[in-house]
Amino acid sequence: MDGPHDPASTARPPQFVGSDIYRISTHGGGHPLAIPRVSLAIDLCRALGWLPDAVYHDCPPARPEQIARYHDRAYVDAVIAAERDQDIPEDVRRRHNIGINGHPIYAEMFRRPATACGGSILSAGLLAEPGVVYHPAGGTHHGQSARASGFCTFNDPVLAILAFLDAGLTRVFYLDLDAHFGDGVQAAFACDERVFTLSIHEAGRWLMARAAGIAEGLGSLGDRGGGRSRNLPVPEGFNDVELEYLVETVVVPLIAEFAPEVLVVQGGCDALADDPMTRLALSNTAYWRTVATVRSLAPRVLLLGGGGYNPYAVGRCWAGNWAALNGFTVPERLPDEVESILRSVQWNHRRGRTPPEHWFTTLADAPRLGPIRAEIRELVAMALRC
Repeated sequence: MDGPHDPASTARPPQFVGSDIYRISTHGGGHPLAIPRVSLAIDLCRALGWLPDAVYHDCPPARPEQIARYHDRAYVDAVIAAERDQDIPEDVRRRHNIGINGHPIYAEMFRRPATACGGSILSAGLLAEPGVVYHPAGGTHHGQSARASGFCTFNDPVLAILAFLDAGLTRVFYLDLDAHFGDGVQAAFACDERVFTLSIHEAGRWLMARAAGIAEGLGSLGDRGGGRSRNLPVPEGFNDVELEYLVETVVVPLIAEFAPEVLVVQGGCDALADDPMTRLALSNTAYWRTVATVRSLAPRVLLLGGGGYNPYAVGRCWAGNWAALNGFTVPERLPDEVESILRSVQWNHRRGRTPPEHWFTTLADAPRLGPIRAEIRELVAMALRC
């Protein structure tokens, strides 16, 4: 039976799953996700010499029947029809939340999320044997079985976890680092003792739409009708020291106690201080430290992407995640080729800002230090009492 794992014993190096669809597809002008993210991370990793062809896997889109392993088939068909017709009847819009509420109809609106699902399913297949896989296009953790939610059309983390369970694994730990509550994944496995979900997110930040029939209380610590979960809603200004404290006192002990056969990490980086959509204050080095810490806690590790709405911050953070998985050294000053890639980025969203020079010349943020506040200590005490 698999247990805590020494990454040095893994014969195969970490594998990277991506696709060029993210270079050509956009959610439309003005959308917070109309920025380079996955493609930028890939380009940075390649320019730094970290991503040889031998470890890169181009993923096909998931087939409708694969997506329907979790999602209602009528919903899947509605998304396909919306892409084909570039329109959808009003009653279908309302029923499935398509074409409204931050889910625009755009040219690849089925193919793009289907590719993210395909990547997570492929990643699960690559982890039939112990190893590490990075799929930064994954992490769409808000998708509901029959509705789009929170910029997420489908829920690829759920499909990855189901693929692991279908393959016979019986202990899956899901760790969500996104600034937004990992509501869709928790709801999907609410009564499944084989799956433990842990979400660290900004208190009061966007939760599952009330129209989905789930109360906001689902995001409170340990509040679930069955299965296994902890939720750690952190206060505004959450800093590097506080994240490290939560990881040491709650995350690592819970993972170790559960002894998962696979650890799925949702690595949304909208908790960064430079993100325009949240009020948390982490540096990317805090993310990398967390990834490096949990990497050895299970024989199989799947790291996904997720939220993140500043292209410079996302690209730099996600490239550094790949370095953390591999043990690569992050240069203090980026080579000219890498700097040129970052200087070519356009961020035209209304929440965009003029980039400071260090976004072009460095990968690592300066540490975001601070005290461990009483609210954080109380979260730890509550988590350990559950």
